[in-house]
Amino acid sequence: MKNNILLARHGLQKEDAKSSPQGITSQLLNRLMIAPGSLENDSSIISTLLEAGREINSPGPGMLIDPLGGELPLTDFDPYIRGIVRWLNELGIHTFGSCDGHGKRPAHIFLKKFPNSKQTEIINAAVPANVKCRIDGKNVRLTYPLDNQMPLLEMAENLYQLSQNPGYLRNLQADNFKYQLIELLNIPGASTDERAIRLTLKNKLNRVLDNCFIDKKGNLLGYMECGTGPTILLSAHMDTVEEIICGREIIEEGTTLSSSKGILGADDRAGIAAILSILNRVRKTNFNGTIKVAFTVEEEIGCRGSRGIDKDFIEDVDAAIVIDRRGKRDIVTSNGGFVFCSEEFGKLFEQAGKLTGMEDWQVTPGGISDAKVFANYSIPSVNLSAGYQNEHTDFETVDYLATFETMLLVESLLHNNLIQSEKDTIEF
Repeated sequence: MKNNILLARHGLQKEDAKSSPQGITSQLLNRLMIAPGSLENDSSIISTLLEAGREINSPGPGMLIDPLGGELPLTDFDPYIRGIVRWLNELGIHTFGSCDGHGKRPAHIFLKKFPNSKQTEIINAAVPANVKCRIDGKNVRLTYPLDNQMPLLEMAENLYQLSQNPGYLRNLQADNFKYQLIELLNIPGASTDERAIRLTLKNKLNRVLDNCFIDKKGNLLGYMECGTGPTILLSAHMDTVEEIICGREIIEEGTTLSSSKGILGADDRAGIAAILSILNRVRKTNFNGTIKVAFTVEEEIGCRGSRGIDKDFIEDVDAAIVIDRRGKRDIVTSNGGFVFCSEEFGKLFEQAGKLTGMEDWQVTPGGISDAKVFANYSIPSVNLSAGYQNEHTDFETVDYLATFETMLLVESLLHNNLIQSEKDTIEF
């Protein structure tokens, strides 16, 4: 681990020595630099800082100088929390007290003011997967595995990265998204036997939708009302082309996931994961309208689920967005000469990409999917890339960052209300 990252986990940086040579932070840093072996790992840093803290004058136990008007007294902070405190304050999320829980109970951070939505987003994104975060007013509670406080140092590292590069937030959110995707990849559900994945998804949808039910064909349907605007259908299929092999492992290389044996199942669990994230975030956007969800069965054996969908459910749908295309950045609007939507409708998705800093989304022809079925119902439809490659083979992979960015594309489309409610405003 590079020294600057290792120091950041404990609330320090080499540049601190220049900013305030006589300050507490500078004194702690100098002790680390001269103590033999102090920069080898987290444990050696903590040991050196604890010893130094007993010798360096500080404002007094439990006392914190206002972070807006003075230096943070890092010697007074518990060893596993001082990095979190330092970088929260650097990010403008000011604190007045903290405790790392001493390996026996949850850690706590007390904020000076109620966090706004952006600050809450930053805190949640920085939390490692094995830590549970609860923000209750001005109190941030971090529950970590008993007798293992190292995840708190990981959170400090994440906050430091954010303080250096605000764009790193997307990487952290994608990493959290990865764990949701992996959960879905491990649930069986081959065509005609989607019961296990359907039950899991119904439990999840019951928490976020206004209504959720299963139609006669076995499709999982639901909706949530967010205003009086258009009704937009989000869809992905629940079935995999063959059964997921029991006991297989998911291998991670960078942002790419693969299976140790058999298919991965990202076709189309990636699309499902993206839609679940959209549903969990959409109420915080400016979207005005209704979201309908269709998780279909038997797509892999002829789109049977979407062909048999309850017609009453889709009769008022203004647009359908399917997330079931291989690769990245494709907006599929036709198949074999059959057009799913107007050119103008497809361009709305390119516009949404530009609005969120992804200018390489492109309209393209593609294969058969549920999008073609919805288009046959006279619903303007697209099929978006879900990030997977080599589907239907043992070499299947998924780039979870690409899947996450597809979610951001749809969120941008909804947030900016790019789709109108009147079908006759879209030439089809």
